[in-house]
Amino acid sequence: MSLKLRENCDYAVVVPTSMGVRLTPTEGQPVHSSDTFFMHATSAESNVISVASYLGLPTKVLTAFVKGSPVSRFIKDNLAGRHIAFEGPERDQGGPWGYRHQINIADCGYGSRGPRVHNDRAGEVGRTLSVDDFDLDRLFGEEGVQIVHLSGLIAALSPETGTFCLELARAAKKHGTRIAFDLNYRATFWKDREKPLHEIFSEIAGLADILVGNEEDFQLCLGLEGPEAGGSGIAAKINGFKGMINKVKETYPNASVYGTTLREVVSTNRHLWGAIMSYGDDWHVVEPREIEILDRIGGGDGFVGGLLYGILRGWEPENWIQFGWASGALATTFLTDYGQPADEDQIWAIWKGNARVQR
Repeated sequence: MSLKLRENCDYAVVVPTSMGVRLTPTEGQPVHSSDTFFMHATSAESNVISVASYLGLPTKVLTAFVKGSPVSRFIKDNLAGRHIAFEGPERDQGGPWGYRHQINIADCGYGSRGPRVHNDRAGEVGRTLSVDDFDLDRLFGEEGVQIVHLSGLIAALSPETGTFCLELARAAKKHGTRIAFDLNYRATFWKDREKPLHEIFSEIAGLADILVGNEEDFQLCLGLEGPEAGGSGIAAKINGFKGMINKVKETYPNASVYGTTLREVVSTNRHLWGAIMSYGDDWHVVEPREIEILDRIGGGDGFVGGLLYGILRGWEPENWIQFGWASGALATTFLTDYGQPADEDQIWAIWKGNARVQR
C-alpha cells in the first residue's frame, strides 16, 4: 500500500481553523487564585501544523479575522513568527457585542491538582467560516496542497464550518490532495446536532486517507459499535483500539492510516505516553513510556503533526509514529500548546531518550 503525495505543491499542509488566544496563569497556579497570565495565540489545528512549519515545510491556515482588532493583529503576528501563512476574510466587529476571537482560559495544573480548561466562545468569528470566503480551485488546483488536515473541533463548531470542512474535503479529493481527519469528539459541540454532524463526519471519514481518533471518537462521531471489553490497562486499550479499527476499516475502506495516542496519568506532571497506528495490514505500537509534563494541552496535536510530517518526508511507516510520539512529548514541554522544534534532531533525541546537553 502506498500513500503517495502530490508533487510540486505550494503547501505541504493546509488547515481550516478558528484562531483565538489562550490565557494561562503563571507558576502553575489555578485561574481563580491568579492575577498574572501568559497569553498566546492558539487553535488545535494550527498546533498540528506547527511541527511542519518550524521544520521548514510550507503551511497555511484558512481562518477568519475580526477587522481592526488588536487581538487579530496579535494572532497574525504570531502565525508569521511560526512561519505559517494565513488567508481569510476580515469581518467587521459589529460593535462591542459583535464578533471576537475565541478565548481559552486554562491552567497547567500541578502535581495532584489536574488542569482545568474554560472555553469562552461567544461571538466567535471562526464560526462564520464559509466556502464562499475562499477560492478552492486556486488553492488546490493552481497552488497545490499535499495534505489538508481537518479536525472534528472545527467541523462541529457551527453549521457553516461543518459545511466548509466537507467542501474542503471534496475539493481536496478532486485535486488529488490527501485528507487527514482527527475526529476530536466534544459532547458540548454535538448536543442537539447529532444527526447532521454524523452525516458530515461520515462523509469526511469516507474521503479521508488518514484517520485519527480514540475508541470514543469512532463510536460517537461515526456511530460504530465498540469492541467487546477485554479488561483494563494499557494492553486492553491497545487491543480495544485494534478491534475498533478493524470495524472502521470495513465501513471506511478508503483510509490507509489510522492512529491514536495512549495516555495514562500518574500525576499532572508525569504521564505514561504511547501511540498506536495501523497502516495497511501492519500495526505499529509505541508502548507507553514515562514523560515529564510542563503543560499537557497540545500533546495530541503534536502527535498528529509529527505523524503528518513523517508522511510528508516520505519516511518508513514505523518512523511516522515514532516521530509523532516524540513530537507530542515535545509539545508538553512548552508553555505554548504547540511544540516549537529547533530541528528534527531535537525530536529524535526525545524518541531515543537522550536529554543530555547538546553543545
